Amino acid sequence: MDLRTAVYNAARDGKLQLLQKLLSGRSREELDELTGEVAGGGTPLLIAARYGHLDVVEYLVDRCGASVEAGGSVHFDGETIEGAPPLWAASAAGHLDVVRSLLRRGASVNRTTRTNSTPLRAACFDGHLEVVRYLVGEHQADLEVANRHGHTCLMISCYKGHREIARYLLEQGAQVNRRSAKGNTALHDCAESGSLEILQLLLGCNARMERDGYGMTPLLAASVTGHTNIVEYLIQEHCCPTSREAAVEALELLGATYVDKKRDLLGALKHWRRAMELRHQGGEYLPKPEPQQLVLAYDYSREVNTTEELEALITDPDEMRMQALLIRERILGPSHPDTSYYIRYRGAVYADSGNFERCIRLWKYALDMQQNNLEPLSPMTASSFLSFAELFSYVLQDRSAKGSLGTQIGFADLMGVLSKGVREVERALQMPKEPGDSAQFTKALAIILHLLYLLEKVECTPSQEHMKHQTVYRLLKCAPRGKNGFTPLHMAVDKETTNVGRYPVGRFPSLHVVKVLLDCGADPDSRDFDNNTPLHIAAQNNCPAIMNALIEAGAHMDATNAFKKTAYELLDEKLLARSTMQPFNYVTLQCLAARALDKNKIPYKGFIPEELEAFIELH
Repeated sequence: MDLRTAVYNAARDGKLQLLQKLLSGRSREELDELTGEVAGGGTPLLIAARYGHLDVVEYLVDRCGASVEAGGSVHFDGETIEGAPPLWAASAAGHLDVVRSLLRRGASVNRTTRTNSTPLRAACFDGHLEVVRYLVGEHQADLEVANRHGHTCLMISCYKGHREIARYLLEQGAQVNRRSAKGNTALHDCAESGSLEILQLLLGCNARMERDGYGMTPLLAASVTGHTNIVEYLIQEHCCPTSREAAVEALELLGATYVDKKRDLLGALKHWRRAMELRHQGGEYLPKPEPQQLVLAYDYSREVNTTEELEALITDPDEMRMQALLIRERILGPSHPDTSYYIRYRGAVYADSGNFERCIRLWKYALDMQQNNLEPLSPMTASSFLSFAELFSYVLQDRSAKGSLGTQIGFADLMGVLSKGVREVERALQMPKEPGDSAQFTKALAIILHLLYLLEKVECTPSQEHMKHQTVYRLLKCAPRGKNGFTPLHMAVDKETTNVGRYPVGRFPSLHVVKVLLDCGADPDSRDFDNNTPLHIAAQNNCPAIMNALIEAGAHMDATNAFKKTAYELLDEKLLARSTMQPFNYVTLQCLAARALDKNKIPYKGFIPEELEAFIELH
C-alpha cells in the first residue's frame, strides 16, 4: 500500500493518531500531494466528511491546509457522485457538526457537484431536517439552485416524501410552481411518490395543476404510478376541481396500472367500472376517440365502450391485458416511456410462457414506437434491440433440442430487427453531434453484428440473402465508427464484441460475420484511431482463420499500425499457425517499394497520384 492510500484509509476510518503519524513533519508540497484526490476515491478530507469524523476533518484543514472546496468522487446509495465538495458529503450524510465546522472554515454553502447538486439538495434528498434548517437559516443557502435535470430542493423533498423538510422550504419561500427541464412540478413529484400529506400542503400554498413535457397532470402521474389515494383525493376534493373527462381518464389509466404493475385484474375492473359510470353520467355520454386503425400486436382488440362489454372482460384475462395497453397508449401517447415499456413487459410475459410469436409482435410494435418518438440511441431503444438479440439467441441456440420452438423464429423476424438496427445507426449519424465514441453507439453496432451472427442459423432463399446484403451495405455506406474508431469489420474480429449484454448471444471473433461484411464491401485495410487494420485486431485475438480470410480479401500483411507493428508481429508466438503464416508469402513488389520509400525517407507527396500516397502510408 502506498503512502497516499494509507492517508486516505486513515481518514476514512477516523484514525486521527495514525493520520498525524503519517503526515506530521511533512513539507507543504508533500502535504498537498498526500491530501490530494486518490484515483476514483476523492480526497482524505472528502471521505472524512462523508463518514462524519469531525476531529479528522479539522486536523486536515487546520494543520494540513487541505482545501475545504476541493471536489472529488464519493459513493452514496450505490451511486458515485463526481465533483462533490466535502460540505456536500457531510450534508448528504447528515453530519451537522461537520457541516458547521466546514462552513466556519470557509466552505461555500452553495458549491455544487458536477451534476449541479448543492449541499442543501443533498440534505433534502436524504431527509436531514436539522442540516437543512442550519444551511438555510444560518447561512442563507439558495433554495432554488436546481440540478442538471432542473429539479429543485422542494421537488426532491416531495419526491422522497420528507414532509417536514417540504413544509420548512415552503415557509422559507420556495417556489411551489417551479418547473424542471421536463416540465414537472413539485405536485407531480408528490403524485409519483404517493405523498398525500405533502400534496395537500402544496395545494394549500397555491400549487397549480399543470401538465409536464409529456402532457401529464399530477392526477395522471398518480394514476400511472398506482397511487390510488392521490387519485381519489384529486377527483373528489372540491378544493381541486377536476373535469369529468380528466377523472375518467385518470380512473381508466389507474385500472391499466392495476393490470400491468399491480397484477390485480379485479382491482382494475373496479376502477374501469367507475370510469364507465362517469362516461355515462347524466345521460350525456363521453365517447372514446375512434382508433385510426386496429393493431396486430394487440390482436386487433378494441377498447370496450359499454358496461356489458366491460363485464365480459372478466372471462378473458388476456383481453383485459390488451385493454390496459390500448388505454395507456390512448391516454399517455406513444412518446411517453411507460407506453412502450409496458408493451415490452407484456411481450416478455408471453415469451416466458413460450408464446414467442406474440412477444415478437409486441416488441416490434414497441420498437417502431420508440424509433418514431425517441431520440436516436435512447437507452430504451437500445434495450429493445438487445432484448430481441437475446430472445433470438435463446430460441435458436439449439433448434434440434427445442423441437418446434426454433421454427417460431425465422429470417423475416431477424431481418426485420436487423433493418431497424441499421436505421437506428443512420438516425444517430444524422445528429449534429458525432456519436463515434459513444458507448451506446458502439453497443448498437455490436447488436447489429450479433443479429448478423444469428442470421446464419436460419435458412434463407437467394432473394433473402440479397436483402441481407443490401441491409449490410446500407450499414457500411454510412461508415459508422465505434470505440477507438473501430469499423464494423474491426468489431467482428474482436472478442470484446461478444460481451454485449447479460446473456450470451453470438461469439466473436466470427468468421461468418467477417465474410458477410467483406462480401458487402467492407474495407479490409480500414484503420482505427491507433492505425490498426482489422488484420491487427484479428492477430491480437489470435485468429489465423480470420486473418487468412482478410488477406484473401486484399488486406496487407505488412501494413503497420501507429506503433510500427505488423499484424504478424502481434500474433502469439506459441500459436502453431504463426509458423505457416509467413509474411513474405503475401508481400508484393508494390509493398516492398512502398516500404523502401518510407525507410529511405524519399519524398513522394505531390509527385504521385493520391491513391498511391495512401498505399504508401498504409506501410
